[in-house]
Amino acid sequence: MLTVRIGKRTMATRQNLRRWILQCMLVLVPVVIVTTVILQKYSNSFTGDWLVLSKSYYASSQMSKTSFKQSASSCKAQSVCAEDHISFFIQSGAANIVAPKICIQNNLVLGTVLNNAGYGINIVIVNGKTGEVLKNGHFDMYGGEVEPLIEFLKSIETGSVALMASFDEPSSKLNDDARKLIADLGSSAVKSLGFRDNWVFVGGKGAGKSNFEKYMKNDNAVNKYENWPELIELQGCIPRYLE
Repeated sequence: MLTVRIGKRTMATRQNLRRWILQCMLVLVPVVIVTTVILQKYSNSFTGDWLVLSKSYYASSQMSKTSFKQSASSCKAQSVCAEDHISFFIQSGAANIVAPKICIQNNLVLGTVLNNAGYGINIVIVNGKTGEVLKNGHFDMYGGEVEPLIEFLKSIETGSVALMASFDEPSSKLNDDARKLIADLGSSAVKSLGFRDNWVFVGGKGAGKSNFEKYMKNDNAVNKYENWPELIELQGCIPRYLE
């Protein structure tokens, strides 16, 4: 009697197990089918969108690089200057990323692509009669020393035009002697030039006060580049030096 009862219970258990497995299959199979269809649909959509976004990003990146190269190597169109004037265009640095550039007669004479721009104060000296570039230099006024700048300024001869542009930080090492030498070239703003201010200036040895100068104060409340003000530009026509 005991053996028979065990057998019946075993058979009943197996039947219940089969019934449970069958019910699970009836529920799971449709779920698997529906899930597969959804995944295929959205997988294709995601792949397509990703490819489109990738292509768009790549194209945008390439355009940005191209635009930067063109911007770094080109000079803005100048207004026509009289024959007895020299045209110029100056752009200060942008934060500590984009170096300044200086153009004379619509030709780039200082900038990134020429590998002659740097942090601090960038200077180009031009012959005031012919417009010929005589020399250029950049002087780090944060990590460098002021003496090389002073010697450079003292070497400027009467009749020369000096074009200057700031990049990153132009003032920390700028002492009274250096400020006076720049003021003697016609600058008014150099006396108040401060930490990370933006500044562009054109003056000359023996030319008096200059009308070509722009200055933008570093102010976190209005800065465009977080800890740096917006870049500034200056262009115009310089009267040729007449003895």
